[in-house]
Amino acid sequence: MTDTPTSPDRIWTAALLIIGDEILSGRTQDANLAYLAKWLGVQGIRLKEVRVVADEMESIGDAVKALSAAHDYLFTTGGIGPTHDDITVDAIAAALGVAVTVHPQARAILADHYGDQLTDARLRMARTPEGASLIENPRTKAPGIRIGNIFIMAGVPIITQGMLAALDGKLQGGAPVLSRTVAAWTQESAAAATLAAVEKAHAGVQIGSYPFWRQGKTGANFVIRATDEDVLAVTAQALMTALRDAGIEPIDGEL
Repeated sequence: MTDTPTSPDRIWTAALLIIGDEILSGRTQDANLAYLAKWLGVQGIRLKEVRVVADEMESIGDAVKALSAAHDYLFTTGGIGPTHDDITVDAIAAALGVAVTVHPQARAILADHYGDQLTDARLRMARTPEGASLIENPRTKAPGIRIGNIFIMAGVPIITQGMLAALDGKLQGGAPVLSRTVAAWTQESAAAATLAAVEKAHAGVQIGSYPFWRQGKTGANFVIRATDEDVLAVTAQALMTALRDAGIEPIDGEL
């Protein structure tokens, strides 16, 4: 993969498919979603959909086909390790109608890393859907996989983060999503109409409201998102003015 220029006028979207019985059972808490969403924003790509499925061939395959068709990019996490229940590669290959092969470059990477300790179990991590390319894994060397618009990654967060770092600047996307926060000690409902009016008056802007309870008081952070720094600044000033007009004293920044 090579660096690809951004396309500011186009909105690029992505989905995340989290794979694993351990997530659905509550035994493991997913930590990849928040990191991926922020990373995608920097790349100018919007995370639009997330699904969690069990370690089942049909469930994985159905989700992969649906999500890869609906979005520019699909990222999957989990199920590409050395054990028998790591079936993500097999499920995605089946969904795409291609064979599973031992990727020669992946095999060479693992052979160099493990030497004479490259067992049959570890060699499973060199299996890819036929026609796939590799994503560098600086942490444990076992590579991630790309096939078409699908990026197949590990479930362990620190490994996933290393794979994403290897993809920095290499995906086509739009303008990065910027954000700025205005906060207030107020009930969320008291500011709802003001937020809606300011958002409607500023094209290309989204305002999210995130309430919290602290120090025995109710407050909210209002996060403004846009792809233009000037639009972001103008909207923040307009929101603070509108909040004051509504009798709510704003704070420029997060509480």
